[in-house]
Amino acid sequence: MCGEPVEDIASNIQRVRERIGRAASACGRSESEITLVAVTKTFSVAMISEAIVAGLIHLGENRVQEAEAKIRSFSGRADLEWHLVGHLQSNKARRAVELFHVVHAVDSVKLGAKLSEACIETGKSLSVLIQVDLGEEPTKFGAPPDLVRELASEIGRLPGLRLDGLMTIPPFFPDPDQTRPFFAELHEIRDRLESESPGSLGKKHLSMGMSHDFEIAIAEGATIVRIGTAIFGSRS
Repeated sequence: MCGEPVEDIASNIQRVRERIGRAASACGRSESEITLVAVTKTFSVAMISEAIVAGLIHLGENRVQEAEAKIRSFSGRADLEWHLVGHLQSNKARRAVELFHVVHAVDSVKLGAKLSEACIETGKSLSVLIQVDLGEEPTKFGAPPDLVRELASEIGRLPGLRLDGLMTIPPFFPDPDQTRPFFAELHEIRDRLESESPGSLGKKHLSMGMSHDFEIAIAEGATIVRIGTAIFGSRS
């Protein structure tokens, strides 16, 4: 496990917040429109604690199994909101409902139905985002753009789920500006869905942008950015 010394995490968070503020201001937006999710995958409880002390309450994990022990470590903090930002297998849907407040990567009716079933059984409600595959990379998950409207309609009818927007992970480019068309396309898909079915996407979130490209994502309308290495340092 790599990462920054814990004493550097607070200053990294401050720098990221300043960058978010500048990016928002540059396109006429308010920093308050953008939620910073600290992606804690592979990082220690001590490092996460430092981020929480520095004021972060939105925390993201990629895998249910790794997240369990970490979330238990902070069970006394009811103000924390845990986001599952990685791919979720249907057989882990119930545990995801028990652990997380938001699931970013719903990409099929089958997964949505499993999450809904778990919500009914546990008496919980869950905010979900549809992951959209815009880069057509074989290693990435997500619904094809032409199926998003149909999927949103199906997910929106499932009890226990609140469909609150869309998420994407574009291909990696050394020049982050090359991600711009992917972020712009997700924004267009969201706006088209909202125009056709007002209110169908709840909070109308666009979860897009990571440490390498979040400023571009903000310029293209991101409402959630998922930041790991810019806060915690490089992973092992």
